[in-house]
Amino acid sequence: VQLVESGGGLVQPGGSLRLSCAASGIIFSAYVMNWYYQAPGKQRELVAAITSGSRTNYADSVKGRFTISRDNTKNTVYLQMNSLKPEDTALYYCNAEIPGSRSNYWGQGTQVTVSS
Repeated sequence: VQLVESGGGLVQPGGSLRLSCAASGIIFSAYVMNWYYQAPGKQRELVAAITSGSRTNYADSVKGRFTISRDNTKNTVYLQMNSLKPEDTALYYCNAEIPGSRSNYWGQGTQVTVSS
């Protein structure tokens, strides 16, 4: 199983980035796909989730600014991040899970830095 994130980088406050996570080795359409972030010295936190049926859920801190989506034909999940703030700076991880099962996989992370 591989989850490969891309799209991170340095952006100014107010800017946008789109993260991608390409999955292989799993039946992608069956998985809940999540984006987590982890800032230095802090615990990993859930940013956004999308179910196999494309229902979405967001952390309060990103509602209205971030959008999670998935393309089951490409085995890819996306995180569109708009109106970025310095406090969004973190390592962003892709996660694939089937809740209640042992199927839970992580990507290696992609760095997002929001700074002027």
